[in-house]
Amino acid sequence: MPPRSLEGKTYWLIGASEGLGKEVAQEMHRLGARLILSARSEDRLQALAEELPGAQVLPMDVTDVDSVSAAARSAAEADGVIYSVGLYDPMSARDWDAGKAEAIADANFMGALRVLGRLVPGWVQRGSGHVVLIGSLAAFRGLPGAIGYGSSKAALRHLAEDMYLDLKGTGVDVQVANPGFIRTRLTEKNDFAMPQLMEPKEAARHVMTLIRNPEPRQISFPRPFAWVFTVLGRWLPFRLYAKLVS
Repeated sequence: MPPRSLEGKTYWLIGASEGLGKEVAQEMHRLGARLILSARSEDRLQALAEELPGAQVLPMDVTDVDSVSAAARSAAEADGVIYSVGLYDPMSARDWDAGKAEAIADANFMGALRVLGRLVPGWVQRGSGHVVLIGSLAAFRGLPGAIGYGSSKAALRHLAEDMYLDLKGTGVDVQVANPGFIRTRLTEKNDFAMPQLMEPKEAARHVMTLIRNPEPRQISFPRPFAWVFTVLGRWLPFRLYAKLVS
């Protein structure tokens, strides 16, 4: 199957103001895509748009239904959407902060549900569309200190599989990228060793490999760290897996 051409295609990139989302936006622009840039910070979006001539700034709060509804109406004719929202605070169940955990789940999962529910039905009717969700290796199995984050990314991954199964043959493609640790302001909160910590630009190259190739349903990276979750985590009894990740 030939690589997917991005030349002249319009992609709505949600979570574009910094980190991985910003790097993906720059790569998409380099490959000829027209971009609609969304995040809560309009100032950061405007600064990025100045680097990417032709990009449209569309501020949006994924936790606000009215904000999502208005933005989705503006971006409904896009060829694809990339949901790169990742709210995170390290949190153990022993020190559970209910408000923070709920906010993480709201942004990481419910936000995607709000956006996609307002896009996908129209794309099915027209017979084309491309959904790319940025998940996490944390989605595959439980982890210490990941209350809110791990479960929200697991729900996002499940949603991707649900859509993939339902949308086969409709012309709407669904893909999910599962990165490991990326050097951002979020991972700066961690006080533990982060194996194979990636720079955002490196992680973006993996995401672009997925986007440009229609065949893979998902990609998990970086290897071999990803194998801990996608191979060992799948087949090891949970007691042994728990010892490994602890």
